[in-house]
Amino acid sequence: MTDMTNTDMTGALDVTVVVPAKDERDNLPILLDEISAALDGWAFEVIVVDDGSSDGTDQVLAAYASTHAWLRPLRHAQACGQSCAVRTGVLQARGTVVATIDGDGENNPAYIPELLKALEAGGPAVALAAGQRVGRKASRAKRLASKLANKLRGALLKDNTRDSGCGLKALRREVFLQLPYFDSWHRFLPALVIREGYGVVHVDVLDRQRRHGTSKYGIFDRALIGALDLFGVWWLRRRRKAIPVVSAIASAPEA
Repeated sequence: MTDMTNTDMTGALDVTVVVPAKDERDNLPILLDEISAALDGWAFEVIVVDDGSSDGTDQVLAAYASTHAWLRPLRHAQACGQSCAVRTGVLQARGTVVATIDGDGENNPAYIPELLKALEAGGPAVALAAGQRVGRKASRAKRLASKLANKLRGALLKDNTRDSGCGLKALRREVFLQLPYFDSWHRFLPALVIREGYGVVHVDVLDRQRRHGTSKYGIFDRALIGALDLFGVWWLRRRRKAIPVVSAIASAPEA
């Protein structure tokens, strides 16, 4: 990676960390401190997208950004969903790689460098390094629902991913921008990346408890919407018949 300090905000950056957040006022300062510590020595920025919070998250971010030049807080006027918040951050990112992490603190930023190194080790053919949670701290019902959903997704999409719902991911930005967007698309990134002809690598990450607040997402609303999205992504995979191999045509020599 380039030898730049984390406060050098000119030119291209190694990585943009995108953090979707809704009503995470108490968790974000701790998480941002952890991200900064994890990426010490990297050229990075952090974009937190406040997805229509009503708890003063925007004020906390404004205060934090006043003393940390690498933070770029953005806000949705109304809640648009996690996928939309991630996409907003990706569109604004300046890093060559975009790392995503949930704003609730359940993902440990210490794994971000591991994801970046795994992506780099994979070479240009690999576009995504995806975290896969172990030791999950969610309720038994959520763990069971997640296990069943991942099993069904894997059977249909064959993306070789045990846990597509983990918020920790690192993806080459140029590939991120090629992916078809829809709400909940962040749960299908491995399959969508494979659809574009790129490889995916995985890194096991330890789950942890959130410090403050409660989850903003229920079991059954995700299950019902996720079933429709699953078949939509299956259809997208089937409709991509071939990945073009493009080469330039040399000009013919003058007679």
